[in-house]
Amino acid sequence: MTFKVLWPQMRWPDSRDIEISSVADLGEAQFCERFADVTDEQWANCDALVTVNDIPAEYRDKLKKCRILVTPKVGFDNLDIAEWGQRGMPVCNVPDYGTMEVADHAMALMLSLMKGITFHTRELKQDPKGLWRPALNPYGKRLSSCVLGIVGLGRIGTAVALRAKAFGMDVRFYDPYAENGRDLSIGVTRVQSLEELFAQSDVVSLHAPLSDATEKLINAEVLAHSKPGLILINTARGPIIDLDALYQALRDDTILATGLDVLPEEPANPEHPLIKAWAANEEWIDHRMVITPHSAFYTPESVYDMRYKGGEIAVRYLSGGTLDNCVNAEFVANYR
Repeated sequence: MTFKVLWPQMRWPDSRDIEISSVADLGEAQFCERFADVTDEQWANCDALVTVNDIPAEYRDKLKKCRILVTPKVGFDNLDIAEWGQRGMPVCNVPDYGTMEVADHAMALMLSLMKGITFHTRELKQDPKGLWRPALNPYGKRLSSCVLGIVGLGRIGTAVALRAKAFGMDVRFYDPYAENGRDLSIGVTRVQSLEELFAQSDVVSLHAPLSDATEKLINAEVLAHSKPGLILINTARGPIIDLDALYQALRDDTILATGLDVLPEEPANPEHPLIKAWAANEEWIDHRMVITPHSAFYTPESVYDMRYKGGEIAVRYLSGGTLDNCVNAEFVANYR
């Protein structure tokens, strides 16, 4: 039996060979550039959907045979997983495509700040001779003397912990959802509150998913407990940090510096006071913030995994009932 797997909003501009190979001989891959381009017949006859964005409400009732929706990324906060569950349809994500990349990026942001990489590069561009100051490293510390705090010890948080341990750092974490003993399995220390973690850490790296519980999790109250000189890294989701609170914490030196790959508004809002001050190189923020454009996940290898695993997860379920990475099991009344 050949299953029809539909990509209703294909985001990649190059060939479709990766997606076609992901369904192999088990499926027929179909592609549209926009939801509006999908025909009624395609909606009615597809067995699976692979989409980054949620299916608009006006098209959902056109689905007659569809048995699974796969979002080929980690985050699923933009999908109405409860409604899909009420329709009897499992929603699955691809949580492992960029684990190593994001962990590497978190370390890179930390190292860039603590080793003065961007600081020295920019200074030397202005005056390669006069600003040749090897002994000046504003935020430098011996890594093996530092505590790294991790918020969320899932796949990426664990990967960061192992990298940091290789640098000799003392790794501690806060994750109320992590089972007992996870700390023992990789040799890190659990703390019982965010406030305790921020008070103990020289660097805090965020690796929690975005949900109602984690939106603005890092707020003024939490930041107020920061150890002097703390550096905050976020490669998770932008809304986890209250950006207004971060602005104030930097402004009054509650924290020393920050490295952000994600922001509450993307692309960055140039009118937000923090972004505005950073872009203008205002003296108080200069060299204290590194921003990258939600690029932590990206390598050619991770993009291949993202694209391939979306189709693979769909046909594995359709052909044999194996359901990988279901994120709405609690809402699914009956699998079709």
